[in-house]
Amino acid sequence: MAELTQRDGTWTFDGSVLRLTPGGGRGVHPLRTALGELTVPLAAVAGISYEAGRKGGRLRLRLRAAADPLTQATGGVLPDAADPYTLGVEKDRSGAAEYLVDEVRNALLLDEVPVDEPADRYLLPGPPVPLTLNGSDGRATFDGEQIRIEWGWGAEETKKSSGPRVLALADLARVEWLKSGGWESGWVRFVPKGPAVFVKPSHDPYCVVLWGLREARETAESALLLAAVTARLPHPAGPAGPQLSLDKAPGPATGQAAQHGARQDADHDALLRRLRELAELHTAGVLTDEEFSAAKKAVLDRF
Repeated sequence: MAELTQRDGTWTFDGSVLRLTPGGGRGVHPLRTALGELTVPLAAVAGISYEAGRKGGRLRLRLRAAADPLTQATGGVLPDAADPYTLGVEKDRSGAAEYLVDEVRNALLLDEVPVDEPADRYLLPGPPVPLTLNGSDGRATFDGEQIRIEWGWGAEETKKSSGPRVLALADLARVEWLKSGGWESGWVRFVPKGPAVFVKPSHDPYCVVLWGLREARETAESALLLAAVTARLPHPAGPAGPQLSLDKAPGPATGQAAQHGARQDADHDALLRRLRELAELHTAGVLTDEEFSAAKKAVLDRF
């Protein structure tokens, strides 16, 4: 057993799992607080290091690719203060930090964990739902099966005129995040299946703009929602197509032909919805005639 307790939190390793518990002080980032205690199986770990500094150091846990939906969704842009896989270490506790590092590294060798290989499934769960992201021009809510976006007073008229948007998880291709920084606004984009159409974030009806005035809160809400959605999308190593909701058990098995037909119907409906959305963007003046024609042709070619 190896344990290290600091102001940021406590890390405990029992030989098979790492338990990362956030601290309870006011200076702890809201993302760490919202995530609560994380149980990281050894099989999800790619490496661990202690980075020494003048006034102290930092423990850093590196997870295997595609093992964690939070890491997968945030793409390494979380600051250290928000990253639950780092821990600030006081200078007089460097020996305890190095001991924990040695214990984890020895266990990785003994268990022959394939640290350089991506995981074939998520080894950590996504955050529980429902979750809400409050941006500068709207609010996105995810209940585990669909995303609903409602526009606020700060939204462009093209977004307001389109009304609330509802996107089923089965119709979602991926999620994208640009973190706010300095004077630059960020955004969270929910990309529907179908041909990609470039629209500015301020006009994209599937994009919530972030203003960065409450950066810690926005980072926490964005990361939690993105991780929850990512955990319920198909794993990068898995077959294409929507996964079952993590909150529901699979029902009775159906034949391959029935499953194939259901997928075809779902894809057909998604393409029809995409056509309607493109027409709305064209009518609102967001897409030019040329952009609308090219996007429409790309959708029709997939029927």
